[in-house]
Amino acid sequence: MASTHTLRTPDGTLYYEVRGEGPVLVLTGAPMGAEEFTPVADLLARDRTVLTHDPRGISRSPLNDPEQDSTPELRADDLITLLDALDADSADVLGSSGGAVTALALAERHPRRVRTAVAHEPPLMELLPDAAEQRAATEDVIATYHREGVSAAWAEFMANAGFPVEEGDGAPAEEPPERMLADSARFFAHELRHTALYVPDTDALRSGQARIVVGVGSDSGSLSTSRTSTALADLLGTAPVAFPGGHGGFADDPEGFAAVLRGVLSPAAAPAGPRER
Repeated sequence: MASTHTLRTPDGTLYYEVRGEGPVLVLTGAPMGAEEFTPVADLLARDRTVLTHDPRGISRSPLNDPEQDSTPELRADDLITLLDALDADSADVLGSSGGAVTALALAERHPRRVRTAVAHEPPLMELLPDAAEQRAATEDVIATYHREGVSAAWAEFMANAGFPVEEGDGAPAEEPPERMLADSARFFAHELRHTALYVPDTDALRSGQARIVVGVGSDSGSLSTSRTSTALADLLGTAPVAFPGGHGGFADDPEGFAAVLRGVLSPAAAPAGPRER
């Protein structure tokens, strides 16, 4: 059973959930919130203190200024705020998709607070040989959102990312829930550009205190995030770790995903959970 919390910050409110006991493990996404991680978080909480949250501006984490952009650096600093709320000196971090970019920024900015950062399919388009084309495609998706709305933008985004898109996918039969529309609008208007065009300092990551592991879905071969994950692993001088499923493997196969993550974290697992107040 998760305990739910909200935390006021200088620029808004952060919603987060805590499960289990043991070494702290953060599961973070962008734009995915706490809800998407629930099945795998429940499994990992058997021997971990698992922290999930809604990223800034998403769902239950509103900002004072709704027009403020969401950058990996700001999201990384939010995670430090949440670790401080748990009195946790350090944590392991699993970031998926945009959350993987957050995890990398966290390891760069706060290396002493991160034991192992697992970057699962970070969409780091600037690392690809066709970075200029990917940059243009990202800007075109954002322009499509402003011109035609959320559904058209998602259809273009998914096609560009390599997901199979069937005819009519851009025009859902039912209107998405209001919260999903709001989160999607924020993603396209204030988050996508800063996440996809982020360039990690791979020299700092390679030489820093945090252990960096790159994860890639075993079924993600056709996706651009499979290419970006391989490119990042190459720059770090490591081999990517295969996780079950595709880009959303943590939701599609939570038991298999949790098993692989436990194996990845076991060599660097910390002996203690949050400090007693």
